[in-house]
Amino acid sequence: MGTKRAIHVVGTGTIGEPLIGLLLHIRQDLDIDEITFHKNRPLMHDRAKIRSLIRRGAKLVVAQDKMAEFEKLGIQPAYDIREALEQATVVIDCTPKGLGNKHKQEWYADMPQTLGFIAQGSEFGFGKMYARGINDGALLPGEDRFLQVVSCNTHNLAVLIDTLGLHDKEPGNLVEGRFVCLRRASDISQEDEFIAAPQVGTHKDDRFGTHHAKDAWHLFNTRGLDLNLFSSEIKLNTQYMHCIWFNMRVKRATTLDEVIDNFEANPYVALTEKTMASTIFSFGRDHGYFGRLLNQTVVSTPTLVVRDGHEITGYCFTPQDGNSLLSSIAATSWLLDHRRYEERLQFITPYLFDEV
Repeated sequence: MGTKRAIHVVGTGTIGEPLIGLLLHIRQDLDIDEITFHKNRPLMHDRAKIRSLIRRGAKLVVAQDKMAEFEKLGIQPAYDIREALEQATVVIDCTPKGLGNKHKQEWYADMPQTLGFIAQGSEFGFGKMYARGINDGALLPGEDRFLQVVSCNTHNLAVLIDTLGLHDKEPGNLVEGRFVCLRRASDISQEDEFIAAPQVGTHKDDRFGTHHAKDAWHLFNTRGLDLNLFSSEIKLNTQYMHCIWFNMRVKRATTLDEVIDNFEANPYVALTEKTMASTIFSFGRDHGYFGRLLNQTVVSTPTLVVRDGHEITGYCFTPQDGNSLLSSIAATSWLLDHRRYEERLQFITPYLFDEV
């Protein structure tokens, strides 16, 4: 592997493409020498984004038997898959559900020279679950080479739980957390999976409901916590943002002012007077980091209510890939140098909004 610090991104979808761009923009902050990315299929309609990423400094990686097909599109790959993996310092897998674990078995398990591997939210079992600002202290240098960045909505659940139920309070303060994830049907970058009407989800887990609460439980379990969580989901015919309704019961009595103060004190939480996803999405497009909000959640202040001093209810919005991008960059920085990763992440501070 030598002394070159190379980051290899697998996939150019909803997470992969903006992550490559973000890495290119901050390569000096993280002291990265080279960024490579694996594109699986040589599609004409993807040619523009591939050329743009190459023009900005990333190196294209393809399977050996597909090189000629990419060359026919006028795109020259820099490496084949094996060459890129052999030189990678950190690998970030952003492929669709199930492929990350498949790649772990086929490729990553036999790469002792690589410092670490990161997969995204759908890859349950890939490695230790991680969300920036939630369980950084649970990461063990030299031991945690495989990390799973939790899904965008799980990030949102986690920061709500940590801020209202656990932060600066006794571990048993949270009695229960109930959440309804009102999910956007598809990302604006996607051409399919849109729906014509709201579609309710099923509760596949008797204890947790949907994977959001289950993943949040596992995330906090890395801190030794066993939380009472349950989530439901419904998919809405919109492409703007996910939204979450939350209801949490706590042992220690609280007030609405204290709830707002706790949110204001958390740098990963943005507050807003807005109640529509479109206006929050528009703010991110105009003021965010390359159009993205990197906060874990945007809480709608007018929807907050505290009932009987122990029941906190409200709505918040999920910044989609923004919070996953933040955690992916933080995990990469930690794997590169766990002693200095906090210092290297200071560039992100101006893009964590207090208010939207």
